Amino acid sequence: MKLINKLFLLLMLATGFTACEKALDVDPAQTIDAGTALENDQDVNSLIVGGYSVMGGGSLYGTNLLMLADLLGSETVATWRGTFQSPAQIARKTMDRNNTDANRTWTASYNVINIANTAIGALNVVKDAGLKKQLEGEALFMRGVMHFELVRLYALPWGATADNSQTGVPIKLTSTKNEADAFIKTPRSSVKLVYDQVIADLTKAATLLPTVNSKRVTRFTAIAFLSRVYLMQGDYAKARDAANEVIESGFYALNASVSAVFTNKDTKETIWEIQQNEQNNAGTSNDGMATFYASKPGIGRADVRVAASFVSNNYPAGDLRRTEWYYLGTGARPGNTYTSKWNSFSQNIPIIRLSELYLTRAEANTVLGTVIGSTPAADLARVKNTLRTNSTAPLVPTVTDIRNERFIELAFEGHRIHDLRRLRLSTGSFAWNSDKLVFPIPQREIDASQGILVQNPGY
Repeated sequence: MKLINKLFLLLMLATGFTACEKALDVDPAQTIDAGTALENDQDVNSLIVGGYSVMGGGSLYGTNLLMLADLLGSETVATWRGTFQSPAQIARKTMDRNNTDANRTWTASYNVINIANTAIGALNVVKDAGLKKQLEGEALFMRGVMHFELVRLYALPWGATADNSQTGVPIKLTSTKNEADAFIKTPRSSVKLVYDQVIADLTKAATLLPTVNSKRVTRFTAIAFLSRVYLMQGDYAKARDAANEVIESGFYALNASVSAVFTNKDTKETIWEIQQNEQNNAGTSNDGMATFYASKPGIGRADVRVAASFVSNNYPAGDLRRTEWYYLGTGARPGNTYTSKWNSFSQNIPIIRLSELYLTRAEANTVLGTVIGSTPAADLARVKNTLRTNSTAPLVPTVTDIRNERFIELAFEGHRIHDLRRLRLSTGSFAWNSDKLVFPIPQREIDASQGILVQNPGY
C-alpha cells in the first residue's frame, strides 16, 4: 500500500506540472516531498513498473496513441461511428482546445515523464548495480518515447520548416516532487530540440538496458524506437542501421501466421508489446483497442469501421491478411467491415513488430541505393510471401511498393498519420503539414502557464 500511495502522489504532482494554481488550496499537512519517498531498490523498481502501467493505459498505448493516430489519417481508410464526441472531432479534424482525448493524452504522457525523472533522481538509493543500470535505461526509454509521441501529435511535423524551429513541446528533464516544483513553468522547445533530446535518451537507454528483460523493454526496444525516430526525420541511413541491428540480433522472427502476433502473447515477432490480461487491461467499455475496433457478440462497440474499399483495393485477392485481419461484424453495428487485429480485451498490444523494421530497412536501402543487411527485394519478400500472406512481393520493388506495403501491413496500429506526414502526403483534403492535424495544447495548461506556453494555431 505504501508503494501504491507513492506512485499516486507522483501522478498527482505530474498531472499539473504547469497547471498548478494557487487557487487550489492544498493542505500543507498532507504535502510530502515525493523525492524523499523512494528509499530502496524495491521502491524505484515499483515506480518504473507503475510507469509501464500508465503507458499501457487507455490514454497512451492502450488506446489513444494508436487509435487517435488512426483517426487523424482515416480518410478513405476508416470512419468513426461511435457516440463519443472527442474522437469524432479528431476524425473530422474539428478539435477544440478542450478536446478530452488530446487533454488526457498530454497529461498521461507527462505523468510517465515525471515518473521517469523521479526514478532517475532516486537512483542513488538502488544498491544492486545491475538493477540500477536497468532502471536508468528503462526510465530514459520512457522519457524519450513519451517526448517523441508528444512532439508527433502536438506540433507540426519534422520538415515543416527548413531548420525545424517550429514550436514543439516542453522538454521535462527534472521531476516534479512537490508543490513548489509544480509551479515551475516550462516553455515549449523547438521540434528540433525535442527530437535531439529523444535521440539522446534512447541512445543512452540502449547502452544501459539488457538484451533480455522479461516483458519489459530491452536494448533492442530502444534501438527499434530509434529507427522509428530517424525514419520520421528522413535520416534513412540511421533508420536503416538501427533496424538492421535489431533484425540481425537474432532475437526476433516473423510468425508464419499473420494473426498469431495478435492472438498470442510475447511471440518472437514483437520487439515490445503492452502486457494485458483479463484483470488488467486498458478497458472493456470506454477504453481499449478491442472496445472500439471489435464487432463481435459481447466484445466491442464497433466504433471504428473499416472502409471495405480499403481492404479490397489494397490487399491482393487471396492475401491471408485480407481474411485474417478483416471481417464482417456480428456484434454491435453488424454487417460492416472491422479489423480483427483487436478482438480481445485481454490481448497484448504489439507496439513494435519485426515486419516494421524489415520494411524500414527495405525503404531506406532503396532510397539510398545500398544493400545493408539484405536487399530490399528480400526484405519485402520476408513480409509478403506465399507462406505468410499467400501473396508474393515484386522481384524488383520500387520505393512506392515498399511504402504501400507498410501502409497495409501496419494498418490500424497507429502508424498511418505519421507515415503520411513524413512522406508529405495528404489525408483527404488535409495537407501533411495542416494545423488541423496537430492536437491542441490543453487549455488549462495554457491558462495556468501565464503566457509561458503558447497554443497551437487554430485553437
